[in-house]
Amino acid sequence: MAKITYGDRVGRDGKLGVGCSAFVLDPANLKVLLVKRSDDRRWAVPGGYMESGETLQEACEREVWEETGVRVQATNLVTVYSDPNILLEYPDGNKWQLVVMHFMARLVDGTPARGDETTDAGYFSLEETMRMNIGEFDRQRIDDGFAYTGTTFVKSDLGWR
Repeated sequence: MAKITYGDRVGRDGKLGVGCSAFVLDPANLKVLLVKRSDDRRWAVPGGYMESGETLQEACEREVWEETGVRVQATNLVTVYSDPNILLEYPDGNKWQLVVMHFMARLVDGTPARGDETTDAGYFSLEETMRMNIGEFDRQRIDDGFAYTGTTFVKSDLGWR
């Protein structure tokens, strides 16, 4: 699990990490797909780091598949998150300032199941998510997904401090 440091431009102490996440609705378009992470036991939107040689959409689709066993197609960009005042430090010593693209993703097929980095996966209503153990960043991505109207947000001050 990563340690989070907040401070004026602490991001300069790390490398830039490009990440992506997905807001996937169930077939009735009422509930969002979430995973329970194995590292911190919190519920989260599926997502992770982009790998060299893939597009943002491919990274998003791959991460959903790896974490849930569900195939999706990344469609619209909901939000770009980039806060230079937040630094993630992992136990291996790697430090990252993240730039995360949060996509709407259309369900192609599959039933949610646990993955290599997750212990559970399923669909939950906005009301249900309010009672779940969810970190601030994932709460923001869930709220932004449910609020999405077709206009992309750019957020550079995440205000988690």
